[in-house]
Formats: sequence, C-alpha cells, structure tokens
Amino acid sequence: MTLKVAVQMDPIARINVRGDSTFAMLLEAQKRGHELFYYTPERLSLSGKDVVAFVQPLQVRDEPGNHFTLGEAKHTNMQSFDVVLLRQDPPFDLAYVTTTHLLERIHPKTLVVNDPGSVRDAPEKIFVMEFSDLMTPTLISRDKEEIELFRKVHGDVVFKPLYGHGGAAVFRIAAQDMNFGSLYDLFSVTFREPWVVQKFLPGVKAGDKRIILVDGEFAGAINRVPAPDDLRSNMVRGGAAKATDLTPREREICERVGPSLKEKGLLFVGLDVIDGHLTEINVTSPTGIRAIANLGGPDVAAHIWNAIEARRR
Repeated sequence: MTLKVAVQMDPIARINVRGDSTFAMLLEAQKRGHELFYYTPERLSLSGKDVVAFVQPLQVRDEPGNHFTLGEAKHTNMQSFDVVLLRQDPPFDLAYVTTTHLLERIHPKTLVVNDPGSVRDAPEKIFVMEFSDLMTPTLISRDKEEIELFRKVHGDVVFKPLYGHGGAAVFRIAAQDMNFGSLYDLFSVTFREPWVVQKFLPGVKAGDKRIILVDGEFAGAINRVPAPDDLRSNMVRGGAAKATDLTPREREICERVGPSLKEKGLLFVGLDVIDGHLTEINVTSPTGIRAIANLGGPDVAAHIWNAIEARRR
C-alpha cells in the first residue's frame, strides 16, 4: 500500500530531529514507500467548499542539520491526500481550533490523525476530567474563593495554564505560601481562560510517566524524571528519560481510557501518569516516540503506521 501523506506541522527546519516524534513518523512513512508532502498551518485555507493548501514534496533523512529536502510548493486540494497528520505543537488557541474546523471538512474521506473534531473537543486538561476517579484531586477554575477552598482541603497544589504545554508556567504553591496572591494576580492578567489546580504529588520526583496509546492500545512508555531543582519533568525543561515498565495501576488506567480514545478517533495519544495518578491526556501533538526507541523500547512509529494503514484499507 502506497499512501499520499501530508503533514501539517511547525517549520521543519527548526525541529530537533533526535527527539521529534513527528520526524520519527515521517521517517517510518518514507521507509514504507509513502509519498510525503509538507505545509505549515498558515498555508491551510478554505476556498468555497474546498480545503486547500500550498504543499511541498518532502524527503527526510535522520541527519541533524541536513534532515529534509523540500520541493516546489503547489496549490493542492486536501481531499487528494489519503492521510493528513495534524502535528503542529500547541498553544491550543483559536488559530489551532480553526485548523481543526477546516480539516474536519475532509475527514474521514481523507484520514486526519488525530481526528480533528475530537482534538478540538477533547482538550488534554479537560477531557481527562472524564476519568477524575483515576486522577489526583483537580480543579479547573479562575475563581479565587473556589481555589482557596480547594487549597484548604488539599494543602500543597500545582497551578498550570489550561491550554499550556511543555511544562510552561507550572508552579507549586505550598499550603501557607505567601506567593499565592501574587501568582493569582499574574495568572488572572495573563490567561483569559480558567486554569488547572491540582493536589501536589510528591511522587513526581520519581518521575512523570509518558504512556503512548495507539488506537486505544498500549504501545510504549518512558519515565521522565525532573532535574533536582525543578518541578517539571518535561524533557524540553531538562527532564531525563528513563526506561520503564507499566505497573498494574497504569495498565488499569490504559484499559479504562483506551476504548474512549479509539471511539473518538484519537489514534496517537500520550497519557501522563504521576505516582499512579492520571494527570493529562495529550491529543494535540504527543511526543515520546524517539525517546522510547532510544531506550530499547518498541517502535511506536511502526505501530502508528500499522494502525493508519489498517484504517485506509
């Protein structure tokens, strides 16, 4: 099977190929003989009933600094593709939401991975609340009194933006922290949306596990251990990737969440689990593929393309 595949992503010249999951997916697609095309989100348009973009033929190489070749940009109807990979990074803002509305017009005749409607309707820090019994106590609010009530019950908490990513603007606030008022004011003027307040899990020092599900099934995992002087375990924030196995509790989480992901067409998803507690369900642009492979884990990119090819059949 040869597929015509377009990838909607951030500028390919800027990516770190050693750790980029989108790049791993492109390498595997090319290895299988699929035709690759590339465009950035601002090149996607709606012309009447047609979703169109200026796309460029793409070849990839696993060579940092010499990792891609692009051909001439051509105006193309997106329905001419078999698959579109929706892979630009957040922020999950109105620009991102708009691309999901446009791509929804061609899906599923053209298979969009992940399903753009479900990506839009399942923001990672809100959708996860459907499984609140698997989570640490969590509040989504910008109401000061509501947050103060939550802090009285749970003590130390973590603040983070509702639509943030990559560990940006994540803070720990202690039970009697004198910085609470200032942080509340800062978040109030910085973010129009509510934010996430979660009970602090001391177990984060042992790691924040990224578990990859492909079409609702477990495909691989890494444990991301934060630096000694940081709360955040994200690898872009200095977290160290460690090989890991799933605990019985983590397997239970996968079995609970997996069927809902499959039903929503969320084919490639990253779960975040700290000390046996589900904290996020990442659907916009999950990462971790290359780190898993580098630590001797399974080839997640191959799992993803097996699932995509099965869908196209």
